[in-house]
Amino acid sequence: QVQLVESGGGLVQAGGSLRLSCAASGRTFSSYAMGWFRQAPGKEREFVAAINWNNGYTSYADSVKGRFTISRDNAKNTVYLQMNSLKPEDTAVYYCAADPRGIVTKMIPPYWGQGTQVTVSS
Repeated sequence: QVQLVESGGGLVQAGGSLRLSCAASGRTFSSYAMGWFRQAPGKEREFVAAINWNNGYTSYADSVKGRFTISRDNAKNTVYLQMNSLKPEDTAVYYCAADPRGIVTKMIPPYWGQGTQVTVSS
């Protein structure tokens, strides 16, 4: 069993910052791709960012490059998403995901968290 629990969502004004956390348990994640997806109302779930826990390689959606940073603490089995310069279009439910294949540029995650709401006001 792999369990992923997100935290850190909330309401923030445009231009503000939030840090999301994803605590993982149930497996050894050393070679996994860990990532964040988001789903806004009326839209499909979209990829945001990913990191390989083994080598630290990262991948970002064009819409968040330069604003969001993904990182990990392997000892704590925790992945973070630092979200700066937030825009109203960043409003979505953010989901943590894990993919044992380790491909950060094309995640097909079998494991998902429950999601955490991020709302950015204009």
